[in-house]
Amino acid sequence: MDNLRLLFDAPVLSIQLLIDGALIGALFALAALGMALVWGVMGIINVAQGELVMLGGYAAFFLYKAGLHPLFGVLLAALLLFVLGWALYRVVIFRVVDKDLFTSILATFGLSILLQQLANSFFGADVRTAEPGLGTLMLLGGAITIARIKLVAFAAALLTGGVMVLFLKHSRMGQAIRATAQNARAARVMGVDTGRVFAWTFALNAAICGACGALVAMTWIVHPYLGLPYTVRSFMIVIVAGLGNIPFVLVAALALGAAENFAGFIFGAEYQAAFVFTLLVVILVAQRFWLARQRRYLA
Repeated sequence: MDNLRLLFDAPVLSIQLLIDGALIGALFALAALGMALVWGVMGIINVAQGELVMLGGYAAFFLYKAGLHPLFGVLLAALLLFVLGWALYRVVIFRVVDKDLFTSILATFGLSILLQQLANSFFGADVRTAEPGLGTLMLLGGAITIARIKLVAFAAALLTGGVMVLFLKHSRMGQAIRATAQNARAARVMGVDTGRVFAWTFALNAAICGACGALVAMTWIVHPYLGLPYTVRSFMIVIVAGLGNIPFVLVAALALGAAENFAGFIFGAEYQAAFVFTLLVVILVAQRFWLARQRRYLA
């Protein structure tokens, strides 16, 4: 527990971990925002969420290798993943929209494995990164350092959330998505093409994941097995924040980023993923007891 003692002896280090964790959490918020959209509108838990993030990272990396600055690759990765998301919906996802939740989980889990193995076959298992060249920001005389790309990722998460709110409130497709989320059958009766709405929803989710993956490729690394931790984080954030609550998604993601950063420092980086999975189990158990109490109260 020497690292824990170090946090008390050097408060500046705690501030450093808190800032880094919160900025990292912005990337988690992007992936969780897409999952919340698909889950709330289509009733599907997308287990392939992390693989879409991974593909966005590879898109940004290869655009970077082609000579394009990684920041421009964020938008292009989002556009490429939008097209891929639309295609995946038309080929796979539309077949499980009206099925039970377990069927959709199995289908997207199979899709997750397929995308993972295809990425491994085509791109190899080596880790890749797209260097943005933005440098580092120094605070408090160099006691606190912040990579500028993390500030860009944080701003991108806020911007994406704001654009998503405006899109859902003011565009015709956004209004159709909200109507379908409230009651798909009633929306269909009122003339809404719910099939098109579902395709747009899944494609928008893929585009958000593409942008997230591009930022991940600039902030850390990308490899074929990147996806699972992002799927778990997204699921955990949506469970805590609830569906359709964009501000709470951001808050929960920032809190998770900070908690994960502290856990990685205290227990060691090798236990950071274990901390995330343990936290997920704790949250699910807590939710189970909370729901049981609610049912007893209502009875």
